[in-house]
Amino acid sequence: MLIAGVDEAGRGCAIGPLVIAGVAVEKNSIGLLIDLGVKDSKLLTAIKREMLYSEIKNIASAINIYKIQPRSIDSVVNRGVRLKRLNYLEAVTMAKVIRDLKPEEVYVDASDVNEKRYAKFISRTIKFNPKMICEHKADRKYPIVSAASIVAKVERDQSIEKLHEKYGNFGSGYCHDKVTMSWLRDFVRQNDEYQDFIRYSWEPVKKILSLRYQSTLDTTSA
Repeated sequence: MLIAGVDEAGRGCAIGPLVIAGVAVEKNSIGLLIDLGVKDSKLLTAIKREMLYSEIKNIASAINIYKIQPRSIDSVVNRGVRLKRLNYLEAVTMAKVIRDLKPEEVYVDASDVNEKRYAKFISRTIKFNPKMICEHKADRKYPIVSAASIVAKVERDQSIEKLHEKYGNFGSGYCHDKVTMSWLRDFVRQNDEYQDFIRYSWEPVKKILSLRYQSTLDTTSA
């Protein structure tokens, strides 16, 4: 019996991709994940996550990863769709992950405040009927979702490291990171062209853009 877990990393970021990951294992391998000590990726160090990712790959029957780039997120958020836009995009992508893995049972970390609504939308989208458990903080309750959380986080960290190599150290890419916000303010001031790796629809970034626009108007008026 194949059991899968699905989770994300990067939902609240201003820079870099939103990563959706799914991990599928045989039911009798769940104990191996527990023995590894998998847990919510946010509770682990980067080194520990990378070590566990390597072990998860040895145990998993399949791993599926989708990286949603900021341009795609901006397009959906600005257009406005059901499930509060970003939730919609996450649900559609999680459905793709589940469809690819084809588990008989799947555990999902719900993004929507309404767990049942989120589960129903995914179920309609995948068009087959595995047993589905869709809950908030599933990455802290179920080892299979913890494993997916670790995979998603490591994959996002690797994407961020590649961006660091190209654009310099901008921190974690999250708006609560002072290094990120300072870097964004300087970068947006100096670059007029749209950059694929920045989420312009995110409110803190929109605020930076509006301040730049106001500064340009003030300069022009003067």
